Amino acid sequence: MTLSDVFDNAAGGYLIDFEVKILDENDLIFVSDLRNLGIQRNVALTLVYLSNVKEASSREIEIGTGLRQPEISLAICFMGDNGWIENRMVRVNKKGRPLKVYSLCASMETIYAYYEMKAHEDYENSIGKINQLKELINKDGQK
Repeated sequence: MTLSDVFDNAAGGYLIDFEVKILDENDLIFVSDLRNLGIQRNVALTLVYLSNVKEASSREIEIGTGLRQPEISLAICFMGDNGWIENRMVRVNKKGRPLKVYSLCASMETIYAYYEMKAHEDYENSIGKINQLKELINKDGQK
């Protein structure tokens, strides 16, 4: 799908043509599976989008996923904090502010391992809390 996006600058507007990948049905199933693992919707959509393209600007991610810019920023920040993405600046027509484009630099296995570790930690925390409750009940019952 080819789209034209209008950017305004001090000298007036100009058109930039670019192609944007739109998430298909299989991608949305993948997003749903990630969501079932507890991954936030914006992170799951951004992650799946970036796994399908070499690199993308925030605007391309917005169009391809249907997310709003603030949701993308939060997902990019989370993914950047975990070292899953890289970014670089790209000049468009050598005018105006450069665009920041993002690419996935971590393997999906690395990302899965993060969520697997998180699930184990959540499980251990839950078991610890249950054991604390059992101890409190046993203490109260012995009085």
